[in-house]
Amino acid sequence: MAVTLTRWTLDDYHRMIEAGLFVNRRVELLNGQVVETAPEGPDHADLSTDANELFAAQARGRYRVRVAKPMSIAATGSEPEPDIALVRRRSYRQGHPAPVDVYLIIEFSNTTLAKDTNEKRQAYATADIQDYWVANLKDGELIIYRQPINGDYQIEQRLRQGAVTPLAFPDITVAVASLI
Repeated sequence: MAVTLTRWTLDDYHRMIEAGLFVNRRVELLNGQVVETAPEGPDHADLSTDANELFAAQARGRYRVRVAKPMSIAATGSEPEPDIALVRRRSYRQGHPAPVDVYLIIEFSNTTLAKDTNEKRQAYATADIQDYWVANLKDGELIIYRQPINGDYQIEQRLRQGAVTPLAFPDITVAVASLI
């Protein structure tokens, strides 16, 4: 017997939120499916706080740092809440940032590594997010995805040391150790 899953649209998801279906539940829409998000461990919380402070100090009015806030990806029926997103400097009161607004996304992964390096990677690549980093806390490495083409990234780099710079802001240098 075949099982057919219903894929939710962004409008469906927003109506569910407005109806209060997810009160006291941590969820996000990913590729048309409502998925629960894992709670943050202390290392995840501390590293994402440090990254927020680092990027906020370097912003100088060029971008906003959003921490665990939604972004809308209509092309994939997704509304993920990345741990860190550098987005265009503007108001988002009428709608969440769209892919065109995003400079960099960082996910801190401990228990969510498979989701972050598979489903989220593909959703972000399909949305043409140019710079996506996954801080793999279990293995102590930073995975950098770049050059999205046809729903996947063509460049994957794994770093355990050294420094990295966001594509959109080459004047910012981030020590890999500060993210893992």
